[in-house]
Amino acid sequence: ITQRGCIVQLPLRPNEQFYGLGLQFLSFAQRGKKKIARVNADPKFDTGDSHAPVPFYVTTEGIGILVDTSRYATFYFGDARPKPAHAVDSLDSVGGTNPDPDYTHGIRDGDSGQVTVEVPNADGVEVYLFGGPQMIDAVRRYNMFSGGGFVPPEWGLGFWYRMDARGTQRSTLALGGEFRESKIPCDVIGLETGWQTHAYSCTFEWNEDRFPDPKGFVSFAQGMNYKINLWEHAFTHPASPLFPEIAPRSGDYGVWGGLVPDFAGEPARAAFGTYHGKTFIDAGISGFKLDECDNSDYTGGWSFPECSKFPSGIDGEQMHNTFGMHYQMALWNEYRNRNQSTYNLVRSSGALAAPYPFVLYSDLYAHRDYIRALVNSGFAGLLWCPEVRDAVSEEDLIRRLQSVVFSPLAMVNGWYIVNPPWKQINRRLNNAGQLADGWQKLEARCREVIAWRMQLVPYLTAAFQRYAEEGIPPFRALVLDAPGERRLYAVDDQYMIGDRMMVAPLFAGEPSRQVVLPEGDWHDFWTGNAFKGGSQLSVPASTEKIPVYVKAGSIVPWADVGQFAGSPESRRITARVYGDGSLPFELIHDQSMMRLNWHKGKGSVTSASGYDVYAWQQLG
Repeated sequence: ITQRGCIVQLPLRPNEQFYGLGLQFLSFAQRGKKKIARVNADPKFDTGDSHAPVPFYVTTEGIGILVDTSRYATFYFGDARPKPAHAVDSLDSVGGTNPDPDYTHGIRDGDSGQVTVEVPNADGVEVYLFGGPQMIDAVRRYNMFSGGGFVPPEWGLGFWYRMDARGTQRSTLALGGEFRESKIPCDVIGLETGWQTHAYSCTFEWNEDRFPDPKGFVSFAQGMNYKINLWEHAFTHPASPLFPEIAPRSGDYGVWGGLVPDFAGEPARAAFGTYHGKTFIDAGISGFKLDECDNSDYTGGWSFPECSKFPSGIDGEQMHNTFGMHYQMALWNEYRNRNQSTYNLVRSSGALAAPYPFVLYSDLYAHRDYIRALVNSGFAGLLWCPEVRDAVSEEDLIRRLQSVVFSPLAMVNGWYIVNPPWKQINRRLNNAGQLADGWQKLEARCREVIAWRMQLVPYLTAAFQRYAEEGIPPFRALVLDAPGERRLYAVDDQYMIGDRMMVAPLFAGEPSRQVVLPEGDWHDFWTGNAFKGGSQLSVPASTEKIPVYVKAGSIVPWADVGQFAGSPESRRITARVYGDGSLPFELIHDQSMMRLNWHKGKGSVTSASGYDVYAWQQLG
């Protein structure tokens, strides 16, 4: 305990590597780094700032550590050392005289050091240890300690499209109809800021100039097999019907002229949630996109200060790091009270988030940063959507769309364009109604990629079921499955989905990429071509397919393409068999198990439960 707060010191083994601390965009392996667990929606530098700062890390030795604090804790991963105690006779005894051009301060293989964590303004802190023996076991136990993962509804694992913020009831339904006519699969339509009478801060009331019949709008969309998701943030405008109840249950500073609800206290969560339950959830709204709880340093400093006070007794620093979690709870409670499943988006999250049916999102990141965040998310019980919003070329659009299809939530966010991006990538021309020459060809390519998502839903569902039952992240870094392979320690642009599928996204402008294959035998998902693990492939760039590999022996279900998840077409499955089919596939559906087995060149199905496994395809 010090005047600044408290210090935790933890042992560090030679060559032990660290991962975690939440949704990290700009780095992967953390040894030798200093990181601050601070919420920030726009992290420009590799300081630890994050949409979801999680004071949990896991090491290649199979050790997971949770420092249970909502303060801006600072983690020194092996580079904060006690002062030297003794003089030495010669420079040779400390490694020679040459300066290190990489500024690694003398850290090298065989060096131990320690982990130092400083927690400010705290008289003490609880530290939780999650044992292995393997990395995946430590992460799994952390997730189960959190409450276990969850299984999204089928529609949540389909395809999402967010409408232009200036859209109306008429234009939204028209675009929804266009998707159906052009056979572009879609499950969820998201409404952006303009659906409300006022945003930044919010009134939480329908803008009837744009949506004159909200009940009829939702009902008509449901008739087209769409779910409706509403954007909002929690800052409450004085004109909102919620203002009188939230005013005494809010902080002493406002944002954008609105209240900051004290979601750390039950009264504010209950008032906010009850209003949303009666006003929106009972009217058929399937979920929400929760924005702007982010403490950004890079958008003018608009958020509430750290010196804020809240009725629950916490200050602004603590509120920033927990606001997203409490916000999620306020709305999730309403769905649970109604025994309704939901799947949502959120801008900010934190520790112990695995059970929450929310996927993190944000905008305007480089494609590689999006993928690095997705790879990192699996260390901390988080889910991340590398949404498609900006694209600088047709190739960039395809690359990003291919990646998001193989992610926790597949979404195109068209909030600032009138027409879908495949009709016109240029924002100015799109909004002027000037469609690109030959846009139909690009739309056809995008339709094919979106269809992959619909075909993937059964496999994704099974991966999430393991998340709920065992705590195994459905999306995760390669090193989690193979911590003994040191060549995987720095692989931050490939990831596992479920127990047998590996994705290696391509990036626009690059003629090829290197794909690292972990030990074992692998097959190209698309062709069935076999590859020996422990090797590295050079994959030429092609917009036709995204590189996907499956473990030898895998059986992978591949559904027919429906216009929405749960459609009759989506129940027809081809079982793709790679090699000898020794890894059966299991999926729980409607309280019954579908199990796909392969033996001596013949497939069998156990209790298909509503699915029609009508074809077996052996590849490789």
